[in-house]
Amino acid sequence: MKIEATLLGADLADSGPTAKRLEAAGVDAVYSFEGPHDPFFPLLLAAGETERVDLGTAIAIAFARNPMLCANIGNDLQQLTRGRFILGLGSQIKPHIEKRFSQPWSRPAARMREFVLAIQAIWRCWNEGEPLEFRGEFYTHTLMTPFFNPGPNSFGPPRIFLAAVGPKMMETCAEVADGLFVHPLHTRSYFEASALPALEAGLARSGRTREQFEISCQTICMVGSSDEQIATARAKARGQISFYGSTPAYKGVLDHEGWGDLQPLLNRMSKQGQWAQMMELVSDEMLDAIGVSGTPQQVGAALCERNDFADRTMLVLYDETGDPDALTDVVRAAKG
Repeated sequence: MKIEATLLGADLADSGPTAKRLEAAGVDAVYSFEGPHDPFFPLLLAAGETERVDLGTAIAIAFARNPMLCANIGNDLQQLTRGRFILGLGSQIKPHIEKRFSQPWSRPAARMREFVLAIQAIWRCWNEGEPLEFRGEFYTHTLMTPFFNPGPNSFGPPRIFLAAVGPKMMETCAEVADGLFVHPLHTRSYFEASALPALEAGLARSGRTREQFEISCQTICMVGSSDEQIATARAKARGQISFYGSTPAYKGVLDHEGWGDLQPLLNRMSKQGQWAQMMELVSDEMLDAIGVSGTPQQVGAALCERNDFADRTMLVLYDETGDPDALTDVVRAAKG
């Protein structure tokens, strides 16, 4: 299993050195994300400081952009990383797309499917000389003059991973993308019951097998060297889980585990700014079903068993050890 980390919390200017430290710790991939900064700029800095790790976005918001823009940026980063780039895309939710980005929202799974197919058509135009004739319901790309055509990428097109929670997006992901980002708010039981059948249906539609598709499972890891430190890490993770749980898009996970009544309550409390009180509603049972906790060695070993359905584990790390070698210890334990 590949172990992955994120640049979460790193200053923009420190993205390169942080990625270098993560590579030295033994991780196999480093991801940026859509937050206070554009997700692509940190990877530009990380590309010059690393040699081995995959570099990707987990995620860039697709519907805030368009396929041509993502194709262009993805092609450039694939060249700069010498074939190590993963274009990770996600849909976000309707209020952010319409109110934050002022972009249209409709039928997200169908729109994402077309978004990916359009990018792939653009890359085929550049790499294989195929005429650009993509005409879809949401996106149309039919003009590519020589001045705007970068030509074949010496490392080929990047891989595309999609973030998905519901069955429709899962199926879309397996049909058109190269890999899946599993959201941190999940349980193994939910994934096996809901996600795997949808992925199998999507792969069947694409004519591919499971071996031709990668699953990256984002997993909340609560790490400490003592009981007190582990308790602190668990408390911080409760806050994140309660925030995720307040979002209606993730209600299906809670419903599956019998926690569905909690979602509307968390949603109401979030609108009232009751963040501390929300944390108290996340039980130990929920915490242990969604994440893993313990010493670095215990967490690493637990990840192997928990995520044996995945090809990659992306660490959502709450590290209270204060030990700069804690991540290295987690990685070593996870890889056996």
